[in-house]
Amino acid sequence: MDYLHGLLKKTDMQNKELIKQRLTASANVKLAICNDEQMLNQIDVIAEVIVTAFKNGNSVYFCGNGGSAADAQHLAAEFSGRFYLDRQPLPSEALHCNTSFMTAVGNDYGYENVYSRLVQAIGKSGDVLIGISTSGNSPNILKAFAVAHAKGMITVGLAGQSGGKMVGETDHLIRIPSNDTPRIQEAHITVGHTICEIVEATLFAV
Repeated sequence: MDYLHGLLKKTDMQNKELIKQRLTASANVKLAICNDEQMLNQIDVIAEVIVTAFKNGNSVYFCGNGGSAADAQHLAAEFSGRFYLDRQPLPSEALHCNTSFMTAVGNDYGYENVYSRLVQAIGKSGDVLIGISTSGNSPNILKAFAVAHAKGMITVGLAGQSGGKMVGETDHLIRIPSNDTPRIQEAHITVGHTICEIVEATLFAV
């Protein structure tokens, strides 16, 4: 029993140290963004682009895969639902939410076409397409960007440090200063929330 108690105590200490390390790593990524004037300007510009789109009656669409799909849905809901303010809903949606469409197009045309086909169907000039990919290399998002450009939409990428293949394929690209997928995703949602707050406050300031 003493051995087991000692083992559990050691494991508990190791877990607490791991927790501290991960929280510190996440905080350091966000601090790096805070200290990057160019990135702060990019975030501000993207918020302004979205404000202009909404003012002009356009929509903002999000797309991603896996955890980034969850982030896409989360951020779209902040616009179409609410963030801080009780206000009118804003036209925004995550493109993966129709599972019948996703599975049909994935089956018939290939998964790399699921987003580009929907952008082709509903996107219009002046709309904003935000693609979230930690690697920046997701084929279905890159194809969606290509279609969006052809339709006169504005494209925004959220990626990791390298930017991947999104570099040169988006109008605006935020490259989180990390190569660690969980840390990138945590920063994506923080940056996304900040953009939502700026947009909401700008459009609905009392």
